[in-house]
Amino acid sequence: MLGYIANRLLLAIPTLLGVATVTFFMLHVLPGDAVETMLRAEGGNPTVEVVAAERARLGLDRPVLEQYVGFLGGMAVGDLGSSYWTGKPVVEEIALRLPVTLEVAVLSMLIAIAIALPLGTIAGVYQGSWVDQGIRLFAIGGIALPSFWFGMIVALGMLWYFRWLPPLGSTSLFRNPGVAIQQLILPAVAVGYRYAAILIRMMRASVIEALMEDYVRTARAKGLKASLIVWRHVIPNSLLPTVTMIGLEFALLIGSLVVIEQVFSLNGIGRLFIESVARSDLIVIQGIVMVLTVIFILVNLLVDLAYAAIDPRIRLT
Repeated sequence: MLGYIANRLLLAIPTLLGVATVTFFMLHVLPGDAVETMLRAEGGNPTVEVVAAERARLGLDRPVLEQYVGFLGGMAVGDLGSSYWTGKPVVEEIALRLPVTLEVAVLSMLIAIAIALPLGTIAGVYQGSWVDQGIRLFAIGGIALPSFWFGMIVALGMLWYFRWLPPLGSTSLFRNPGVAIQQLILPAVAVGYRYAAILIRMMRASVIEALMEDYVRTARAKGLKASLIVWRHVIPNSLLPTVTMIGLEFALLIGSLVVIEQVFSLNGIGRLFIESVARSDLIVIQGIVMVLTVIFILVNLLVDLAYAAIDPRIRLT
């Protein structure tokens, strides 16, 4: 197990190097100048000399390849540079925002799993029935409705019927769980419904496929109860593709919370990304991309480990 994990982490190094290279050079060919954007903010009119001096201070006057090597060297020791605008280390900027995004993502996926696994199983077992049609309609609605729009509708509904809205701001779940849950529950429900719909369809298809296998026919021929067949044979064999989708969607979810964080005024990494794009703060954008890449790699590793836990026939070597 430890050897497998070590090999996977070593294989992640070329992935990180490739993402860092593509991200760096793509951002440096985009139009716009971070220094001029910063100095011209709020009506400033800097001279050419001032712009050149600021570029020299930030190291942007160096050749692109030299900047690239410096970026890779800093990344190797966990230093992603400092923000052009705030002067704070990018690692600190991301560390302040990332917990909020992770809390929303984890809570959303827990809600999605709690909804999708039972509904997907029921829809697959009762394929073609009115129950299956109702669950499929529920799933299609989740796929069709944009998360941010559904979140606004839920918030307006809570205000209209219960005269309640979540507190503004972002509170750590470990510092004040009560307030944090109030702030996170509506965005988590809005996003969780969207991803529950995807998982329902995957779980339903997997259950239908498992019900057609020979081992299910054999179990029925032996006289086992239908509920026992579903719990012992169908569900465990249907989880592998669903777990794959859970891991993939969780990794993508973190990078797609930009609009939801704006709608619910959450100070997460998506909001930081928007602010950095507006300011042309390329160093922060690079840092966010690299952090999301690391999260994606770790989530895929956890999915592979989950395979071995779910199906003992799978060996990690």
